[in-house]
Amino acid sequence: MSEVDFKKEASKIIKIELTKQDLDYEQLAQKMKDIGVDETKANIANKLHRGTFSFAYALQIFKALGLKKLYLEDL
Repeated sequence: MSEVDFKKEASKIIKIELTKQDLDYEQLAQKMKDIGVDETKANIANKLHRGTFSFAYALQIFKALGLKKLYLEDL
């Protein structure tokens, strides 16, 4: 069994959800501002590229995207 690169997986989950909702980083930044999180397109892109963000940050993104459920069975 191969090891999972959890940084890549975390970023991939968010990028897939952005694709499903047909959103770009600029639109995500606006949605985050709408929930009180001051974030820029560049910061989002950098964090997702590196995969170095907190679980709290991921939860903020999920809230901004209106996610109610997240399935992790494919990790």
